[in-house]
Amino acid sequence: MENVNRAARLHALLEELRRRGDRGSSATRLAAQFGVTSRTVKRDIETLMESGSAIEGRSGPGGGYRLIGRATLPPVNFTVPQAVSIALALTAVGDAPFADDGRAALAKLLDVMDTDSRARVEELSGRVWVRHGEQEEADEESGVNRRAIEQALERKCVVSLRYIDGDGAESTRAVEPHLLAHTRDRWFLIGWCRTRDAVRWFRLDRIQKATLTKVHFVPRETALFGEPPPTARSAADVR
Repeated sequence: MENVNRAARLHALLEELRRRGDRGSSATRLAAQFGVTSRTVKRDIETLMESGSAIEGRSGPGGGYRLIGRATLPPVNFTVPQAVSIALALTAVGDAPFADDGRAALAKLLDVMDTDSRARVEELSGRVWVRHGEQEEADEESGVNRRAIEQALERKCVVSLRYIDGDGAESTRAVEPHLLAHTRDRWFLIGWCRTRDAVRWFRLDRIQKATLTKVHFVPRETALFGEPPPTARSAADVR
């Protein structure tokens, strides 16, 4: 798990330095952004430099790290969650202007991904449902660590939730995430609640705290969680 997380962080570090351009970024700033220590960032930067990345370190006030020259930049690569995000956006807009061009762009992206990554995109996007024909409303989901939920869904890890139900009762739940669904103007996490030993729907705006654990699980039968209604489609259907 740690190796996987570090590999993703190394990629994200390069992407961030690319975005920052000549401005670069300090170890302190990068550490805060990725939720690690400055020492970890410096160790990651050393690893990237040893692998051939052209990174320059500058000391003193205003110092930090930056990529040297455009010629050294690798091709833009998309992670599995980034590709799923594009598919989800296309699912949401439906027949909006340029939607066909968006689908063509997604197809090109998938064409250059390796076989394993394409399969992971297909599998993960199939677990995000959007129900159409509803008025979209902005949800205030303060306090929700949505990234932890997304990572749990992608990695098939149990997520610990501090949840407040419709009656205002607070509880802590250990959940195997199976689906993310948008319906009734809300986003829901659908999963197997280990605390209640049953399928449960959790409104994201009622989750006070989401913590990714290192406990992996074997996905349960899809039939346990039901089928989407006729007016819904998964992000995998966008193509």
